Amino acid sequence: MTLSNSRRGLGAFFIRLAAIIAASVLFAGAFPNLLFKNGLPFLAWVAYVPIFWLISQVSLGASVFWGALYGYAAYGLFNYWLSVFHPLAGLIVGLIYLGYFAVLFPLLKIAVLLFPKRGYILQWLLWIGFEYLRTQGFLGYPYGITGYSQWGMLPLIQISAVFGVWGVSALVVFPSVYIAAALKDSRPPSLKAFFRHPLAALLWGCGLTGALIYGFVSPVDYSSAPAARIALIQHNTDPWRGGISEYRKNYEVLKRLSEEALAKKPAPDLVVWSETAFVPRIYWHTTYRDDPPSYALVKELLDYLAQQDVPFVIGNDDARLEVNERGEWERVDYNGVLLFDRGEIAGLYRKLHLVPFTEHFPYRKQLPWVYDALVNADTHFWKKGEEATVFETRGLKFSSPICFEDTFGYLTRDFVKNGAEFIVNLSNDAWSKSLPAQMQHLSMAVFRAVENRRSMVRSTASGQTCAIDPNGKILAMAEPFTESQLTVEIPIVTPPPSLYTRYGDFLPPLCMTVALFMLLAGVFLRIIKSNQKGRNYESA
Repeated sequence: MTLSNSRRGLGAFFIRLAAIIAASVLFAGAFPNLLFKNGLPFLAWVAYVPIFWLISQVSLGASVFWGALYGYAAYGLFNYWLSVFHPLAGLIVGLIYLGYFAVLFPLLKIAVLLFPKRGYILQWLLWIGFEYLRTQGFLGYPYGITGYSQWGMLPLIQISAVFGVWGVSALVVFPSVYIAAALKDSRPPSLKAFFRHPLAALLWGCGLTGALIYGFVSPVDYSSAPAARIALIQHNTDPWRGGISEYRKNYEVLKRLSEEALAKKPAPDLVVWSETAFVPRIYWHTTYRDDPPSYALVKELLDYLAQQDVPFVIGNDDARLEVNERGEWERVDYNGVLLFDRGEIAGLYRKLHLVPFTEHFPYRKQLPWVYDALVNADTHFWKKGEEATVFETRGLKFSSPICFEDTFGYLTRDFVKNGAEFIVNLSNDAWSKSLPAQMQHLSMAVFRAVENRRSMVRSTASGQTCAIDPNGKILAMAEPFTESQLTVEIPIVTPPPSLYTRYGDFLPPLCMTVALFMLLAGVFLRIIKSNQKGRNYESA
């Protein structure tokens, strides 16, 4: 290789590295981040241009390397706060996305190899399908879905009531594939290149226009709807830190803030404490009394609740004795929500979708060394619940997804289909010590309200405690990282089920089906052309 070729190769490498860096910064910047609390949603519309451009420049084999690098860099920057939870948490998520994008990038490259002129359409479909697939199964993780970057753009996100967040993603991702295709087709880039595919641009423009029109005409009018007053308690501590003395201090804060809320006129209809806000296991210590200090605190709580004329919703570790697979009795823990009415348990929900690695690891037999490492790192495993519970008390019907659960559309949809008239989320993001982490979580919760046209409240340990109307508008929010009680009035609306509530996540499987058909058709056409060339060569 000559010196000039070597220099050109090195220059190309650094240009591609700059594209990866630019794409990672644009991606992370579109969502809530350290510099911009709400994120810069307009960045998402061009965030993947460097990615799709780079794919057009590299070989199929090299795309694996660049995909792995992008996956690790983008999610390391976006989810930097995971390392606060555990030094390995950020590393594990980074490695998972390194693997995901190392597979996705070659597929995106194959798309343009099979369809040099229209490959961007296949790339677009593959991207939407990929975003959906990575929310499925044990490793399901919705953070970073493109549509969530638009959480504050209320007219645009109303189409979530039809397509879920995937409809927003589809609109936002398309400009990146289209612009990158135009840059690829024109060297140097020219304005004319952007009009080489007018039909695709026109269809996207019609889709965006239709979405915005729908966004302005579809919001729910709740001006005459009945309302519920909910007191949301934000105690501003990570409740799991410390022992019984810290648990007691935390309880005193929860009680004091609740008293402040109950003293308001009119009084709230419901008081909500956050995820595992009260740590001692209420059912366990009441039943078995094997730890006198913990039982004393539990009894104090129950005596307090018995004096209240308002129902309380409290996050708590619901521990029970159950028979294990060896036929032995053992204590099993559920991440639970308890509904109390005058000191009596009136309802129970157990978390259905557990956080991978930190709450749940189902591969103990297959990967015992991973399981042992997690146990040695003091991981608190929970058992998965079985029922999408709807609480009913004093005319209120609601469900309570726990923390991470409000990032999955299917769960809130199941609650609403079961009869929930509003959603009460209990979260604890205090461990992250990060406003961007809490805001990223909130940005996803907004979509659950819009998708199902239901009001939503969030009671959190340290933020973002808030109320969201059925159109995704934040009605009120407590100051993060403060001891706060926020009493909100939310409309109780039960319109006919939205298309999303009825049919769920139908758009991504449709995209994947069309993408698979296009891939197979492209391969088939390649084989036919190859055979045709062979016959022409032989005849010559």
